[in-house]
Order: sequence, then structure tokens, then C-alpha cells
Amino acid sequence: MPHAESSMFLIGNMRTSGLVDNGQAYTGTYAAAFEDERIVGVVAHYWNQNLILQAPVHLDSLWRAAVEASQRQIAGLIGPNDQVSAVKEVLQIDESKIQFDELENLYSLRLKDLHVPAELSSGRLRGRRIAPHDLELLTQWRVAYSIEALGDKDTPHLWKRCRLSAERSLNERRTWILEDSGKPVACSSFNTAIKEAVQVGGVWTPPELRKRGYGRSVVAASLLDARCEGVEKSILFTGKSNLAAQKAYTALGFEKIGHYRLMRLRLPVDII
Repeated sequence: MPHAESSMFLIGNMRTSGLVDNGQAYTGTYAAAFEDERIVGVVAHYWNQNLILQAPVHLDSLWRAAVEASQRQIAGLIGPNDQVSAVKEVLQIDESKIQFDELENLYSLRLKDLHVPAELSSGRLRGRRIAPHDLELLTQWRVAYSIEALGDKDTPHLWKRCRLSAERSLNERRTWILEDSGKPVACSSFNTAIKEAVQVGGVWTPPELRKRGYGRSVVAASLLDARCEGVEKSILFTGKSNLAAQKAYTALGFEKIGHYRLMRLRLPVDII
């Protein structure tokens, strides 16, 4: 919790699925370092082969222990920049094998300070949680997002993965759609949520509908619902080069608090 802003995946997954790794969504194998019975570092290797890091100390021992115990390959590295860099160097990952590697700006917002866009507060735009009839459109948008933002290839496997992701979002009530005159124009999700905070992710506006403030408004709609449910804080991260997104988020009241890093590999690698 002292590192909550850069540990949302770890905390959210643990609270959702516990510490038993059965290979199902959100489960993973955890390794922790203790000093005087206090946890000072933790690494988890999850069902989706992502290695998520929050180990200011004992990093090398922890990630090795987690991977050895999980017996999974490594498909991605997520966490503070210095820790991702250190593990990447030990793994000797060639740049040609990296699908996506981006240093992100990390932002935080106390939801009582949320600046609600006028178009949303006036009712001209409407935000709502997704419903079953949105699944086809949401799947299409997630495929487009994965191709544009994450460098995925347009394959049947990607469509299947995005469909499952959309269905999971529907069941978990973590995705919102923005409507303009009844037409869906943008979507946003919480990629993890705990009682103390929600983490925004997967914000998507089709290219032909951009530069109209839709992304900002759909994020605000989701945060208004979270605030009504008692959540006090929101976290998000976005690429350092994504100036449009940074402008939208700061307009909502988000303040930059640091950096975060996400790396995805084209093919999983084995531990050396």
C-alpha cells in the first residue's frame, strides 16, 4: 500500500483472486521479501505470463523465485521503470523481440477534485456502463485498440481474446460507453479496481471521432460512478509521447506523480 499508485495490478489481482495460483484470470504466483516480518518487495507472475514488479529491494531474487515457482514463460514486464529495466537487462531481451515497450507518465486524481466536462454535466453527452448488446461493438473497438496502441496483429486469436475480455468487462461492470445523441462514440475501462482507488485503462475513441472531447468525457463518466460508490482516488498512466491524452487527463484534474513502464514481447521467453 505505500506504493499503491504503482501497485494497482498487484493489489487488485490479489484481492480479486487471492494468493492461490490456479491459472484462472487474475491469479498468479507471488514472491515476497521480508525484513523483520515486514514485506519490503513483491513480484507476481500471472496467468497471462506478465511479470509484475514492486521490489525496490531484492528484485533479482524475487522475480527469479516467482518465475521458478510458476513454471511459466515471461510474456511481459510491468512496473516501475528502473525495475523493468533491470529485469530486461538480465534476460538479455533483444529489441527485435519486443512488441511494445513504453515509459508512461503516471497520474493521480482525488475524485472530489474531478473536473467534469460541460458536455457531460449538461447531459448533451451520456455515459453508461456497457450492456450485453454492446459486446460486438466493444470487441471491435478492443481489437482496433490492441492493433493501434499495443502493436497486435489482426488475427482470429486477437478477436477471440478481445471478445473474452469484453465479456469479462461486462460481468465485472468495469467498462463505460459514451453516447452522443444515442450513438456510441467512445469507451473507457478500469483495468483494476480496489476500494481505495480505480485505475483507468483502455480508453478508446475511433479515429474518425477524435478531437471532440469524447475520450475525456467517457473517463469522467466512469469516475463519477466510482465517486458515487465511495471510491476516493483514480490512477492512470499514458505514454510520454501521447500529448493529446495527457492534455485530456490534466483537464480532468489528474496530476503527474511519476513514471511507469510496460513491456510486451512478441513471443514469451523462458527464464535463463
